[in-house]
Amino acid sequence: MPTALITGATAGIGAAFARRLAADGFDLVLLARDEPRLAGAAEEHRAKYGVAVEVLVADLSTEDGLRAAEGRAAAGVDLLVNNAGFGNKGRFLDVPLADELTMLKVHCEAVLRLTHAALPGMIKRGRGGVINVASVAAFFSRGTYGASKAWVVGFSEGVGNDIAGTGVNVMALCPGFTHTEFHDRAEMDMSGLPGFMWLDADEMTDAAVRDFRRGVRVSVPGAQYKAIVGLGRLVPRGLAGRLSSRTGRKYR
Repeated sequence: MPTALITGATAGIGAAFARRLAADGFDLVLLARDEPRLAGAAEEHRAKYGVAVEVLVADLSTEDGLRAAEGRAAAGVDLLVNNAGFGNKGRFLDVPLADELTMLKVHCEAVLRLTHAALPGMIKRGRGGVINVASVAAFFSRGTYGASKAWVVGFSEGVGNDIAGTGVNVMALCPGFTHTEFHDRAEMDMSGLPGFMWLDADEMTDAAVRDFRRGVRVSVPGAQYKAIVGLGRLVPRGLAGRLSSRTGRKYR
C-alpha cells in the first residue's frame, strides 16, 4: 500500500486528509504534538479503514521535531501533506516577535525541509508527490500569515517546475475559510462571515485530491474562492490589501 505522511494530522484539514487518504487505501504516518490525540486518531483510522497507521509526536517549531519529521520523510513516503500551521492573535505589531518567527519556522522552514527530505525517494521511484497547504491569503496582503503562505505557493510552483517530468507532483493547496479549529485557536471572531464563505473540510480535501491527481500546481477549492482570487488579480493591489486586512480579523 502507498504511505502518506501528514503533518498537523489530528484536527481540521490534516484530519480530513487522513480520513480521505485512508479511505483511498493509504497507510498513514500522522504527525502532531498531542500524543493522546494522535493515538486516538490512529486507532480510529485502523478500525474504520483497516490501514496501518504510524504516529510521530513532533513539534515542527523545534529543531528536534523537524529532524524527526525529516528522518521519516526521507525513509520513504508516497505522499507528503505539509499541513501543520497556525494563526497568531492580532496584527503584526500586536504579536510578539518570537511568535512570528515560530510561524515562519512552521509554515516555511518545515515545508522546505520536509519537501527536500521526501522528494529524492519519490523521484527515484518515479511516483508520488507533495501537497503544501497554503491559503487564499497567499494572494492578498495579510501580515506574516499571508506572507508565509505566499512563500509556500511560490516555493511549490518553483519546485514543481524544477522536477517536471519525473512523475512527481508538488501542489500548493489554497483553501479559503474552512470549518476547523484554526480560528478558535487564534481567538478570531468569525461571527460576521457569511455562511456561503465557509468550506467543509472534507469536501475541500476531496477537491484538493482531485486537483493533485490531475497534476494541478496551485489548487483553489470552491467556486467562491476561485472567483475571489481571479477578481483579486484585477483589483488594484492596494485596495485588495486593505479589504483583505479587514476581513475575518476580529479577535476576542
